Amino acid sequence: MSEKQPECSIAIQVLPKVEGEEVIRVVDEVIAYLKSSGLPVFVGPFETTVEGPFDQLMEMVKECQKICIRAGAPGVSSYVKIAYNPNVGVWSIDKKVTKHHQ
Repeated sequence: MSEKQPECSIAIQVLPKVEGEEVIRVVDEVIAYLKSSGLPVFVGPFETTVEGPFDQLMEMVKECQKICIRAGAPGVSSYVKIAYNPNVGVWSIDKKVTKHHQ
């Protein structure tokens, strides 16, 4: 393998407890935060995937919850998938989806 694989990849879907189009506004704030990390990010229709160091990603998951609350949601539910392999790494976002988006 020529490129170094990330040690961790997360997929997160936040479901802020707000009504109608407010969901999009709050979710967009979370996505902007994830993109600001400088890590590889892939936004999908149901969840956003980020890859990088395990500890950083776990802190980001926590912050996503807080962003929803600061944005005005009285509560938030999230679905998080975590792939973690510190010794070998996990498949990158590019390896998993690039062939489907050409």
